[in-house]
Amino acid sequence: MSLLEIDNLSVGYGGQTAVDGVSFAIGAGESVGLVGESGSGKSQTALAVLGLLPATAEVRGSVRFAGEEILGATESALDALRATRIAMVFQDPMQALNPYRSIGSQLGRILAHHGLAAGSAARERVIAMLERVGLPDAQRQYRAYPHELSGGMRQRVMIASALLCEPELLIADEPTTALDVTVQAQILDLLEVLRQDTALLLITHDLGVIAGRCERMVVLDKGRVVEQGATRDVFEAPAHEHTRALLEAARGDRDISLEPPAPETCLDVSGARVEYTVAGRQRLSAVRGVDMDVRAGENVAIVGESGSGKSSFARGLLGLVPLREGRVRFRGAELPRDLDDRPRGQRAALQLVFQDAAASLNPQMRVADLVAEPLGIHRKNLDGDARRARVAAMLEKVGLGIEHLDRYPHELSGGQAQRVAIARALMLEPDVLVCDEAVAALDGTVRERILELLRRQQREGGFTIIFITHDLTVAREISHRVIVMYLGETVEQAATDDLFASPAHPYTKALLRAAPAPDPANPGGKTSVSGETPSPLQPPSGCAFHPRCPHARERCRDEAPQLREVGRSLVRCHFAEEL
Repeated sequence: MSLLEIDNLSVGYGGQTAVDGVSFAIGAGESVGLVGESGSGKSQTALAVLGLLPATAEVRGSVRFAGEEILGATESALDALRATRIAMVFQDPMQALNPYRSIGSQLGRILAHHGLAAGSAARERVIAMLERVGLPDAQRQYRAYPHELSGGMRQRVMIASALLCEPELLIADEPTTALDVTVQAQILDLLEVLRQDTALLLITHDLGVIAGRCERMVVLDKGRVVEQGATRDVFEAPAHEHTRALLEAARGDRDISLEPPAPETCLDVSGARVEYTVAGRQRLSAVRGVDMDVRAGENVAIVGESGSGKSSFARGLLGLVPLREGRVRFRGAELPRDLDDRPRGQRAALQLVFQDAAASLNPQMRVADLVAEPLGIHRKNLDGDARRARVAAMLEKVGLGIEHLDRYPHELSGGQAQRVAIARALMLEPDVLVCDEAVAALDGTVRERILELLRRQQREGGFTIIFITHDLTVAREISHRVIVMYLGETVEQAATDDLFASPAHPYTKALLRAAPAPDPANPGGKTSVSGETPSPLQPPSGCAFHPRCPHARERCRDEAPQLREVGRSLVRCHFAEEL
């Protein structure tokens, strides 16, 4: 008998179907991956199992746990199951955790609610679990509040809360989506070690995560199961076209050719330093003396974890944040540090596509007005008809029809909103397009369509792309050259093929090892560094990476390395030749 049996489950809202006849089972101690794009019904299926769907949901079918029907069970019956027998790790721990209660208080209440422990016994049990999930200084984190923890630490707290009552089934809903690749590897390793005999339903859109962590997989598309089976079998011989499309997007193994850049320099950044004032007095150095030169038509990817200074560097060169030190030259002319001081021609020549496209679009404006707005500022000679014609033509270029002209941002999908943001940035025919995590929130197939759109538009317009990302697969597909940043500094810079074939810095190697690969035989996702990026308020002495580097020596702690040429790379490491 299976531990969990879902049979012909359907979930709808007002006549719209979210889950359509889903059936699959999970055995005791088994790990199953539930994979699909946004809107495929993954999370709705999980919420139905736990009885957490809203009252407006129309639910049919059967969900049996340990042989007992739980779909439609009373709240008291479900409450007896939750946490003690079935537990869930939610995608966004910041929303799942109570911001007004300390970590210890929240986890202690779980034990008290189910009558498992109270008082000092509960405190000891919670601290022991916080230590098991790898939280540093568990005694201090017990007293901390969610906002005082990093994203990876909050996710560890969520895992601790889920495993505290030793459940038989753990449902993890996109548990690593918002995390850096090295922290993601640590969290997935942690789940694998801690769950022991606990069955796992791992919900994700990342086939690389499924490949290395799940024995079986279930593929959803538009609320339906389109394929399921042993993970290795599905990867080796996918039977459904949707599965094949997901695998192709995840592997990124299509024949991609980029136009060679021109010989002349388009953008030159020297000694860029970006600082912020924290709490009115403390100086935070987000970018510490970064150099970069980019040729016309060249694509440069800037990669690194959260806190590496990628986005601050982009905002500094665009003038959105004034540089504390250094200079930016565009086509030989030095740009004023503040955007407001730059002539309109220079502002039009450098455009930005934000990470969260929907948030960057005014929710009260229609698509036609959003895309036309730059023309109203920089091309005032155009009348209304001419502007609308240009907008329609640009929307067609980015794959949107005229039916989108009068829509509002909330009426667009994530991929459509990103296309609108790209169309808006391209309206002024810029020389440089800066994309700040422009595909980070998109599913695999949508991400590939956006990257192909950027490559196609670049072939037509000849502009330069600076692409900021934490996803090394994306960097490989879009760039001629890669700059790796860590704690505000460049630690490695090389041509894309050289960097992936022979990384020279320990941090670059760690990023490549941590990236999950959609291949069950060689899934990647290995943890080779511990912890997370230190706070830029208190950077380490010597080499910034030495507290996490497995090869660190005394010299690394005492002496900051310089960026120097090693082989075909520029590397900031004392011992790059040996490593």
